[in-house]
Amino acid sequence: MKKFSLYLKYALVSVIALSMVFVFAAPGQAGKFKKEYKMTLNVGPQFYWGMGAIKFVELVKQKTNGQINIKPYYGSALLKGAQLKSPQIVATGVIDCAYESTINSSPVMPEMNIFSLPFFINNFENLDKMEYGQTGKAIFEVMDKNGLVGLAWAENGFRQVTNSKRAIRSPQDLEGLRLRVVGSPIFIDTFRQLGADPVNMNWGDAVTAFQQGVVDGQENPVGVLIPVQIWQYHKYATFWNYLVDPVIVYWNKKQFSAFPKDIQKAIREAAVESARFEKALCRAGLDGDKSLNILKNEFNYTMKVPNPVKYAESKGMTVTFLSDAERNAFIEATKPLYEKWIPKVGKALYEKAKADMGKP
Repeated sequence: MKKFSLYLKYALVSVIALSMVFVFAAPGQAGKFKKEYKMTLNVGPQFYWGMGAIKFVELVKQKTNGQINIKPYYGSALLKGAQLKSPQIVATGVIDCAYESTINSSPVMPEMNIFSLPFFINNFENLDKMEYGQTGKAIFEVMDKNGLVGLAWAENGFRQVTNSKRAIRSPQDLEGLRLRVVGSPIFIDTFRQLGADPVNMNWGDAVTAFQQGVVDGQENPVGVLIPVQIWQYHKYATFWNYLVDPVIVYWNKKQFSAFPKDIQKAIREAAVESARFEKALCRAGLDGDKSLNILKNEFNYTMKVPNPVKYAESKGMTVTFLSDAERNAFIEATKPLYEKWIPKVGKALYEKAKADMGKP
């Protein structure tokens, strides 16, 4: 009986030892990973950008068989609203990953302002050529040097202008309008160059200012205009695509590099797939049926607002599109800004972007 008990004791020790070897030596096991990975993003889950982040979380969990679990923190909650600090904090590893706008990265990486040069890109085709061409490669290299791994290109969309005073068809129409804009210096410069009075404030304060008539208008992509019901405050919208707001899915470089290759691959695939879904949400109804079909056929998703222009008009808004001549007037009016901002962005990157788009 003693021999049998001794045998059981040694057998139990062997099993425990073997289990420990398996847990700590085998790559890709749940014991190797955090219980939760923190992700920051600037908006809430009701925005297209937020919906893309949710899709990313779901796909990562699915593709890693539950080994990598990400928790999204909306409204830059981990940063107490200071979204412009997201790249630095992710680079330190305090936050693991982000689903964030290039605008929010531009204070740290001025190269991101290539997307904010006014009237430079203007359409989805040019944007895609840049992101998946030499421009996008160069941007990801800049991120790498800053301790970040760029995983995929999503977007917030081309930014449109709305106001309560008049339709905007020329630079003269902007003169004297007080507009709420993003706090990035290039946005302030652009609207000042066009004769407007730009002011930076958070959205809550902006809404109060709209209601009181202290601020006349604002600029944002469709993916923001619809959820915030901009027609409650403004009657006029100009769809001018003056600049675009890409979103990049990125991860702390040191942490990502330490993941097993199969986990890295799964996260990258999840990022790319979620970004495709999110881009289609932002572009739905603005690129014919292309994005609507992507959502329907690839993601079994039907848009609640399949035509944002008609929807805005149904709410009483006057939506204006610029003719080529009208757009050229804005291009000419903002040319002086290029002398200031191309050196900040980098002449080499600017030339890469022009080459990607086939511009002379």
